[in-house]
Amino acid sequence: MTDLHNSYANARDRNIPLDITPVTGTIGAIVHGIELSGDLPAPVVQAIEAALVRHKVLFFRDQQHLTDKEHEDFAALLGDPVAHPTVPVAEGSRYLLELDSREGYAASSWHTDVTFVDAYPKASILRAITIPEAGGDTQWANGETAYEGLPEVLRQLVNNLWATHTNLYDYASILQSAPDAESAARRIKEHRNVFASTVYETEHPVVRVHPVSGQRSLLLGHFVKQFVGLNQVDSARLFQTLQEHITKPENVVRWRWKEGDVAIWDNQATQHRATADFGLQRRTLRRATIHGEAPVAIDGRRSKTVRQEKAVQYEPA
Repeated sequence: MTDLHNSYANARDRNIPLDITPVTGTIGAIVHGIELSGDLPAPVVQAIEAALVRHKVLFFRDQQHLTDKEHEDFAALLGDPVAHPTVPVAEGSRYLLELDSREGYAASSWHTDVTFVDAYPKASILRAITIPEAGGDTQWANGETAYEGLPEVLRQLVNNLWATHTNLYDYASILQSAPDAESAARRIKEHRNVFASTVYETEHPVVRVHPVSGQRSLLLGHFVKQFVGLNQVDSARLFQTLQEHITKPENVVRWRWKEGDVAIWDNQATQHRATADFGLQRRTLRRATIHGEAPVAIDGRRSKTVRQEKAVQYEPA
């Protein structure tokens, strides 16, 4: 007889000793009754790690007690925290990245954090500080259920496909999201001189094998420049097909933030995006990331960085 509690991908695992409520049938769960800190007992940390592999994204309400230091101390329980490779850390912190709205601008395109390097983070921990009265939700997509849902013909194609990821990407999305030409020029300058101050290009398998569960997931997102062995036109068409498949509603959870919320996600099996629908309201969050390992393809090959060099500073006309 089928166990109805385990008949969907995001069912609660009764072997994980946490009070958990799944949010959707495929991804995301709320964890109740835990006050995050750097002093959590090892069994609780292990349970959180197991739940993260299971549910891909974990949400913790009412964590207003967390300071930057306590945020960093908790992150250290999950592994080795690392700063962003190019963007300066938040003032007064060791490795937190501040995500602060300006003119309603947010990272409103689907991505996996920092895939332009080879050993990109295995997990991210995002803490809500100032949240708009309306808007500014974040969405996450499950790369594992996306892979499992591919038609067999596409699955066979992507099993052997690799892609080049870079932090020096097309500026079309920046131009489209800017309210005016002056804002667009300022954002492009900031992107070139800060985010892409060192240019990285890394080749990753499109199908990554999870280092803990062994599950296969699709690894794409907006840092993809081109598929290895395909020209730009064919790459763009195939990318759109696969990316739209990953972000189908069936694979996605959407979270309405409250101040004090913390979200932890498995960056080895998900993509995410902020929703830039909050106009001129303030939206501030801080993120810690945990060091990961270079992805492994189905055939055992590992990702590799093929370019890393300082960029020329950019001055718009």
